[in-house]
Amino acid sequence: MKKLIAILLCVLCACTSFTGCEKKSTLKKVTVNEVAHSIFYAPQYVAMEKGYFKEEGLDVTIHTGFGADKTMTALLSGDADIGFMGPEASIYLYNEGADDYAINFAQLTQRAGNFLVSREPIEHFNWSMVKGKELIAGRKGGMPQMILEYVLKKNHLDPNTDVKMIQNVDFANTAGAFSGGTGDFTVEFEPGATTLEQEKVGHVVASLGVDSGYVPYTAYCAKKSYIEKNPEILEKFTRAIYKGQQFVDTHSAEEIAAIIKPQFPETDMETLTKILTRYQEQDSYKTNPLFEEDSFLLLQDILSEAGELKKEIPYETLVTTEFAEKVMK
Repeated sequence: MKKLIAILLCVLCACTSFTGCEKKSTLKKVTVNEVAHSIFYAPQYVAMEKGYFKEEGLDVTIHTGFGADKTMTALLSGDADIGFMGPEASIYLYNEGADDYAINFAQLTQRAGNFLVSREPIEHFNWSMVKGKELIAGRKGGMPQMILEYVLKKNHLDPNTDVKMIQNVDFANTAGAFSGGTGDFTVEFEPGATTLEQEKVGHVVASLGVDSGYVPYTAYCAKKSYIEKNPEILEKFTRAIYKGQQFVDTHSAEEIAAIIKPQFPETDMETLTKILTRYQEQDSYKTNPLFEEDSFLLLQDILSEAGELKKEIPYETLVTTEFAEKVMK
């Protein structure tokens, strides 16, 4: 009798395990390549940690490209289903004549997420103080560098003559280069900017997000062919992102930090909270994924001013609002 019970228990466990495996197999695998792994993208990590993607039936894996050029390469090669980067990359790709170009379907942030860091503390900073200085600016044609140029011009400075732009430092190595003595100023994302402060190497003196105003800084895109074949997946993905955006909009920095902490194991809770507070106070996060036409037009204006726009592209060509509109109903 005992042997029979043992056998029945084994069969039951096997069935349970099989059922679990079967349930897991029903999740649709989706690979995302993000331009950087930054606290700036908190709504995305909330969606991961709160299980919003799984609630939508998606098994999402996120890889970091460390630069929009690398993220777009991953998307085009098929190593990623979804690219998360500055939407300027989709404009470049389209203007190069790509047939299966990338279309933006959801916007995450609405301000620049980087900060100007100086070597010395400046109590009353104004942008005229960078005149004649060396500035680590990021890759030419990338959003960090173009937003910087946009801010400089707003403050009556010529990016080509009034400052020395250092543009040969890889995206992932700017903070290290600054620590090593390169440049008088550097433009940094978080947690890089705060880390430089903690190491007493630099001091945050300005927010490019505040000084540039509202811009479509980061968005999700997919190849035209993928969108045509997988509309249900993209709707589910967008809904999960929307849930993440709503959570960030309605919760404190402390609560958000507690949720996304596993994504940033090297960053302590106090620092996480400080960074999230900074982003919330400057209204960095969109509360919904809708990529609006005015934002796309502003983006093209910024590219045009930076000399990076070959020709203007109609909003409807590179942006679809289909999925955002569905999930917001």
